[in-house]
Parts: sequence; C-alpha cells; structure tokens
Amino acid sequence: MPRPVTILLASVLKPLDDTRMLGKFGRTLAGRPGTQVHVAGRLAPLPPSLPANLHTHTLLHGSRLSLGRVWAQFRYWRLLRQLRPAVVFVHAPELLPLTVLWQLLGPGRRFMYDVRENYALNIRTQAVYPAWARNLLASLVRHLETLASARATAVLLAERSYAEELPFAQLSATNLPPTGNRRGLTLLIENKYQLYDEHPTPFPRRLPPVTEPLRIVYTGTISELNGVWEAIRFVQHMRQVWPLAHLTIIGSCQQPGLLPRLEAAVAAASEAVTLVGGVALVPHAQVVAEIRRSHLGLLPYRPHPSTARCLPTKLFEYLAHALPLVLPPNPLWSDLAEEAEAGFGFDFQQPAYPPAEELARLLQSRVYYPAGPPAGVFWQSEAEKLHWLMDSIR
Repeated sequence: MPRPVTILLASVLKPLDDTRMLGKFGRTLAGRPGTQVHVAGRLAPLPPSLPANLHTHTLLHGSRLSLGRVWAQFRYWRLLRQLRPAVVFVHAPELLPLTVLWQLLGPGRRFMYDVRENYALNIRTQAVYPAWARNLLASLVRHLETLASARATAVLLAERSYAEELPFAQLSATNLPPTGNRRGLTLLIENKYQLYDEHPTPFPRRLPPVTEPLRIVYTGTISELNGVWEAIRFVQHMRQVWPLAHLTIIGSCQQPGLLPRLEAAVAAASEAVTLVGGVALVPHAQVVAEIRRSHLGLLPYRPHPSTARCLPTKLFEYLAHALPLVLPPNPLWSDLAEEAEAGFGFDFQQPAYPPAEELARLLQSRVYYPAGPPAGVFWQSEAEKLHWLMDSIR
C-alpha cells in the first residue's frame, strides 16, 4: 500500500477554524484519496465533523502582540520535522523563512505560498504599526515574499488584483496549472463561499414591513477601516422609521484601542446593537447562522487602497445566502451585486444621510435575488483549481 501523502497548512495568526485555511483548503485537500492533512494556526474552537484525515495543531495560544508569536516559530519547525510533509501551504509571510530553510534541507520538498493580503501595502497604509517602522517593515516583507516566491512550487492569490500589485506574482493567460513538475506557477484561488450543508436558501427575498423587526448584520473583522462606526450610524438612522431595526456585529476585533470604545457605544445603544465576539474569536458556523437569520447585510467599508480592489469574503457569503445587502459605490463590488439584483450602493461616508423614510422605501420596494444566489460565488470552482494544482505536481 502506498504511503499517504502528508500536507501541512500553516499560519500563525489565522485561527484553526479559519474559513480559507481549514474550511476550504483543508477540507478540499482532505477529500483526496490517500492524503493526511494537518492544519496549524492560532488556538480556536474547532468546527464539528472534521474528516478523520484532517488534523489540527496549535501554533499560537496568546494574542497577536504576545511573545507567543516567537514560540510559534519553534512549534512550526517542530511540526515540519515531525510530520515530514510532502507539501506545505504557507498562509502567512512570517513562516516563509523557516519554510524555505526546510525545503533547502531535503530533496523533493515543495511549498505553496498563499497570498491572502497585499501585506506590504497594508503595513504602509493601515496605521497598525508606528509611522517610523512602516516603510522598513513593508520593504522587509516584500523582499521576503519575493525571495521565497522564487523557490515556491506555486504562488496562490486570493485576489485577482494582486497579480498587478505584486511584482513576484503574474497570472498565466489561462490561470490553470501546467502539467508536470514545475516551479513558478501563479494561480488565482478566490475566497468564494463553501457550502456547509444542503440547507436551501430561500429566494426571492423581500424586507419586512417597517412595523416588524429588521435584523441587520455586520460580520468579519471588526475595525474602523471596515466601517463598524458606519454600521452603527446606519442602523440608528433607520430606527427613525424602523423602530425595531437591530444591528448584530459579529466577529473579532484586533485593535485593542477600538474595542473599549465599541463596547461603550454598544452599551449606550443596547436596544439597537448587539456585539458578538469582540476580543474572542467567533466560530464561523455561528457567523453563518447569524447571516441566515438576518434580513440585511452591510459592507460599510471606508475607501482605502488596501480594500478598494479586493472582493471581501463577506460579500461572497452574503451573496451565497441570498442576503439583501447595502454596499459602498465600489464598481468591482457593485457589478456582482447588480448581476444578482442583491442590493444597492450607498455612500456610508456622506455627511448627511438621505431621509430615513426615503431609505426605507428604497429598501422595501425591491425584490432581491429573483433568480437566487449567483453560481459564481461558490467554492467549487476554486476547489477544482486546487485539485488541478495537486495533480500537476505528482
């Protein structure tokens, strides 16, 4: 009997139940015959019913700013030595140095670099790091990515725009992997929605009357850049004519200075807003359940270079569940929404919102998703690319 193929997927900060690393990549790869898949990341509650050949390992126990990130490197190196994987999927740039070293120390070792963000751009523009350190860190990360990508069997892009933004990533004309063993492939694998079950999504959708509850949802990373204050402002505005409108903010907040202010704002608007998560990671199944029970999804992102050319994961999730949505006037996002008749564009940054009565009429006058969720938002097309990639390196 041939020896099982061992695959390791790893990140330091992404939780063990991360939708891309475990939910999409991990489950897809675990479906391949004769494969053992190991996922390593930040400690988090695991989803139920994982395949028997999908295993998890904790690299980080503490917060992103703790010394645990240093120990995570030791744990990762130990995993590489213990598991002796045939293929490693690196989901974080900070694991690239050890991955390249591991590859150099043994023949036939392959790794894929999954580019989930334009990290250098984010470091320079999102003000997470001190101003004096941003350019230095961004240059260091970009240099590291460029060197590692030259040795990678494949570079995987979560966003099509990265092919233009990143000097080390250029998509082929067909975006399909070649046959045979080859290094230097770049492949687009988007963050489309993976079905959890066969629970049918009802369509077409309409919003309830203004006399009934209106459940509004904001999911994912909680941040000022992602528009959490605009989401609160929107629901408070709507409550002028929709008194039972309620916003649920569900996700994790990685900005320590923001969370106390947000908790205070939620406490002051307790009838209008509920916060689920915050400092704690929220299981994705719980997020999906909230999307399914909601009437309206918000994508109130602030205009910013790091998000302007990206398709948010929550956009795929909302579209897949036929959730009516309100999104900023970004042509890239609007095209997807308009094709499905999923919602309308709205400038969340405007100083004065249109009258609440006018917004309510606009929301209620529409029939959403007359043909159901668009087929192009589901993970199956990306899973096929992943299988093609693995077949090409046999």
